[in-house]
Amino acid sequence: MKYHVKKGDKVLVNAGNYKGEEATILAVLTNKDRVVLEFTSKKDREIGKRTIKKSKLNPNGGLVERSVSVHVSNVNPVASEKSEK
Repeated sequence: MKYHVKKGDKVLVNAGNYKGEEATILAVLTNKDRVVLEFTSKKDREIGKRTIKKSKLNPNGGLVERSVSVHVSNVNPVASEKSEK
């Protein structure tokens, strides 16, 4: 499937917990239609906390810090400095 953004693009989040934040795309997860973001404002936004179940790899479970991902429809590319035709 083709997306309107790609890895390395600067985007603006337009919905969800991170609405209004500007970020750079680190990866595109095509299986789940999501993008992994790195936020430009460093106010505790680059790492999110996720709840995970107990497993052999993580016997305690609980909260784990990991990169934030949002659905691809919730981001819009930021207009670049040079004019596009």
